[in-house]
Amino acid sequence: MPRRLGIEDARAIVRSRQQLLDVDGSTAALRGALADGVLVRLQRDAYVFADAFSDLWPEGRHLVRLVAAHGLMTGSSAVISHRSAAVLHGLAQPEAGEWPVETTTLPGVRMSGRRGLRRHADHLPDRDVVEIAGIRCTSLDRTVFDVARTCSIEVGVSCADAAVRRESVNGREYSPEMQRRWRDRLLERAAASPGRRGVARAQYVLSFADGRAELPGESLSRVQLARLGFREFELQVPVAGPSGRDYFVDIALPEQKTFWEFDGEAKYTDDRMRNGRELSQVLLEEKRREDWIRGVTQWRFTRGGWRDVATPDALRARLQAFGVPVP
Repeated sequence: MPRRLGIEDARAIVRSRQQLLDVDGSTAALRGALADGVLVRLQRDAYVFADAFSDLWPEGRHLVRLVAAHGLMTGSSAVISHRSAAVLHGLAQPEAGEWPVETTTLPGVRMSGRRGLRRHADHLPDRDVVEIAGIRCTSLDRTVFDVARTCSIEVGVSCADAAVRRESVNGREYSPEMQRRWRDRLLERAAASPGRRGVARAQYVLSFADGRAELPGESLSRVQLARLGFREFELQVPVAGPSGRDYFVDIALPEQKTFWEFDGEAKYTDDRMRNGRELSQVLLEEKRREDWIRGVTQWRFTRGGWRDVATPDALRARLQAFGVPVP
């Protein structure tokens, strides 16, 4: 099972050429390991063992590449930005392939080209630059704004949901007022940037963001539901359970009297998410929960995974298979 890691873990994985030579002492062995795919060269003087690298979630692999790229930025004005800054800030993103390490530097500053890097030219005021574990990057608000205007709606909403959640949700307590303040602050930033690429997209993403979404799969589900024409959503809806504790359902569609639950594989395959329970026990508990919710509410209970929310058509087919009318 792929594992997650933090910045210090990422730093521990990256090896310099000298560190590798100190172990073996042979440039021929180093070249052989690269040729055989045992070792991967990320940047100049930055290597990683392929097995350790492949055993990571996409965000983890990006964090390792980010650490390698940061080693080239000493003394420069560049800061980590956009999607890479989102990884540093711990904003969850939909599972995807690899993407370049993104930085922002002052306009007119010449920098030599490096593979795996994407550079943006912009003026960053001091309030838009912070430091995380010794790495300079754009602030959380600036990062969300940049991702919202330059990335796909799916990635933008996922990052924005995660960011507003930090301000509007405490445990199970949700504050619409704190979410409104966050949204107003970010939309004010967008309004102050007329003519910039992607501002209209950012305004949509920021208006659509909802801190009650707990995971990227829920964010992506909501994006596709909106594309299908659904307009009323209730998130993390409580349903009184048999033991007196509430069950929470990801998304409710009140007009259709339907619940939608994003069902990622990690719920069943990740030992940490199973909390020591056997897979059979997890499946049985999920079935009992679903049966109870359907019985108490008399609503449809629909669920799906990444493939089912990959496109609007895929989600339409999934919902119609459950008999849910699609607008």
